[in-house]
This record gives sequence, structure tokens and C-alpha cells, in this order.
Amino acid sequence: MTANPTALDQLAPVPFHDADPPQRARMLSRLADTELVVALTAEPAGDSIELRIFPLETGPVALACDAEDRLADFFGAPVAYAAMPGRVLAGLLLAEGAGLLVNPGHPSEMLLDAAMLDWLQGALSAAPEAAEARLRLTAPAPATVEALAEPLAARLGDMRGLIAGAALAGVAGPGVAGSGVAGPEGAPVAHLLLVEGAPTDRQPAIAKALAEALAFLPPQPGGVDISFSDGAAPAGALRFDLTLPEPPPAPPRPKGPPILR
Repeated sequence: MTANPTALDQLAPVPFHDADPPQRARMLSRLADTELVVALTAEPAGDSIELRIFPLETGPVALACDAEDRLADFFGAPVAYAAMPGRVLAGLLLAEGAGLLVNPGHPSEMLLDAAMLDWLQGALSAAPEAAEARLRLTAPAPATVEALAEPLAARLGDMRGLIAGAALAGVAGPGVAGSGVAGPEGAPVAHLLLVEGAPTDRQPAIAKALAEALAFLPPQPGGVDISFSDGAAPAGALRFDLTLPEPPPAPPRPKGPPILR
């Protein structure tokens, strides 16, 4: 058995099926980016694989774990497997009409039926739309900060070294084009995640990754858009500082021996 908890285990303080919807969504988001080893009927033949499917009362499922030893422990012996990200495996199983059993016997055990995998694929297809707008930014709504601060910090932390930071700001009323939302005076009617220090050629991929992450989180009134800006964040914005720490100064070189005259 894996000696240390995996990233999925750390997101499961309670079992997946007992967790509240936001916690389950966070686990599914992490599952999509986790490399899983899935049991096969035989060793891969070139690019062709055949998933080992188990008939359960709730429907057929494949079996996958986030560590090779976990898969071997489940079967009691080494087993043929293929490694792939959870998002890829979900797509394969959806085409087969099968579900997925993940990490049986571990804290992050989850049984995902075909309907859940279909929802997962829909969330992973989320992508931001390019748009330009002049917005009046404010501090974010307290309820939005409470719902998004922790999961956004975790997802943005995966991008440390790629971006310098981000800020979550509110978008002030009286309205946002196309939102159809109008809040009380001074309250944000939508939110904007401003990403700082992102290379231009990586911005579409970063925006897609963040849009996916937001798709797994509780929806916020007016939505949360993504933008790239190196300008100062508005007062009261929730800041995520991802600058890499400065390396410690080199120790002073030892002085040489005294010069004898």
C-alpha cells in the first residue's frame, strides 16, 4: 500500500460520496489532472488497449488507481495496466458507456457512473470567451471570497513559476453586458480573476485551465471571467501572490591565509 497519502487522498477528509458538492467537485477536478493507472485485460499491443471491465449492480466499471502499487495490492499481484490522465480515461469510458472505480479501499475511493463521467466531460469542455470591455472593478463579494479563495489558491499554486500571481475582483453595477444581473448599490454583479505575469503565448492554455477549475466550483452570481493584466489590482481585491522566493544570498567566501612579508 502506498506509504503516503496521494493528492486525491488529501482532498478527501470525508469519503467522496459523503462529501458536500463543492468538495466532490474539487476531487473530480484533481482527478481530471491526475495520472491514473487503469487495469487492462492484457499488456498493450502497440497503441491498442482493452480496459478490464467489471460488471457491478450499478453498471460496468473500469478500475483505476493513482499509484501502481495500489492497483497491484487490489489484485494481489502485478496486473497489466495503462497510464493516462483522468480526463483522457473519462473520455474513453464515456464512449464505452462504462463508469469508473477509483482507489478502492483508500480515503479517495470513488465510484463514478456514466452520468457522472458525462458531467465531468462537460465541465472539462469549459472555455472562456475572448472579449474586451471597460469594467469598474471593486472588492469581491464576501460570499464569493469564502467559496472560491481556497480552491483558487490551490489551482493557482499549480501555476507557480508560470504566472506571477492573480487577483479576484468584483465587477460593479449597474450591470455587466450580457449578464442580466443587477445587484444592490455598491455590490458587485459579477467577478473577474485577473492573472498577472503570464507569457502571451501561454495565456490561452492558462485561461482554459482556470475556466475548467471554475466550472468545478460553486457558481457565482454573474459568473467569474478571466483576464490578463499586469496593472495594479483594485483596492480590496483578493490577491494570490505566486512570485518565487528570492534565493538566499551566497555565503561569504572565506578569507585567504594572511600574507606573510
